[in-house]
Amino acid sequence: MSDVFPRWTNRLPGQIIFGLLLIGGVVTAGLNYYFTPKYTRVGFQPTQPVPFSHSIHVKQLGLDCRYCHDGVDKSWDPNGPAADTCMNCHSAVRADDPKLEPVRASYKDANKPVEWVQIHKLPDYVYFNHSVHVNRGVSCVECHGRIDEMDEVRHEKQFSMTFCLDCHRELMPKKYIVKMDEHGKPEKLDLIAKQYGLTASALAELNGVSITNSLEVGQKVNITSGDPNKRLRPLDKITDLAYERSKDPANKDRNFVKEWHVKTSENCSACHR
Repeated sequence: MSDVFPRWTNRLPGQIIFGLLLIGGVVTAGLNYYFTPKYTRVGFQPTQPVPFSHSIHVKQLGLDCRYCHDGVDKSWDPNGPAADTCMNCHSAVRADDPKLEPVRASYKDANKPVEWVQIHKLPDYVYFNHSVHVNRGVSCVECHGRIDEMDEVRHEKQFSMTFCLDCHRELMPKKYIVKMDEHGKPEKLDLIAKQYGLTASALAELNGVSITNSLEVGQKVNITSGDPNKRLRPLDKITDLAYERSKDPANKDRNFVKEWHVKTSENCSACHR
């Protein structure tokens, strides 16, 4: 009697099991790599061609971040300093320091830029515009940490999706979607307010409506106004990395959302292009 199946099918179960184990191993390795701090580069501190100390230049000498990163409030790219910028000072200060040789060489030949090692990177699918954030009151420290205290720049914070969303969610108001009550009618404002320990008048004022206004099923009602004070600061304090909101008397009763034109995006395509 001839075989029903060819002999090579005897090896098929083993091959399937091996293939599944291989795929599982690749997936596990990928998850371990791409979802760990190693991939998000926390602690990454490469050796640069010129030992530039932010602690000396910013904290001790009081240099404004925008003197070197002149595109940070004008473009998506903050720009790194050109040799011309460095030589504005170092043509007279430590002019013969051997550590500055790459800067002097680049200054003499524009086709030989200083090969700085990029520290802060985002995935290719993320579009981050520095000027949009800076001009809305987001300081350098929110993403880069106290860079003014670093002799050697390191990657301080985890640039994950959660990191971005946590910030945006704090700025955005918490919303409640109006449902249908037991009588088949839209919930009333006072009952929604009661669920969150609010008064109907306070909730009406927060949403710019009258207490007597009738709501519609599916309508979004703001429960909180968001808290910009946690992340935003006055525009003249953006590069003051030692600034503390709690010690600024001007922050009392300031309406950040109105004065600093905060418009937190609810559209994912603002970052994902």
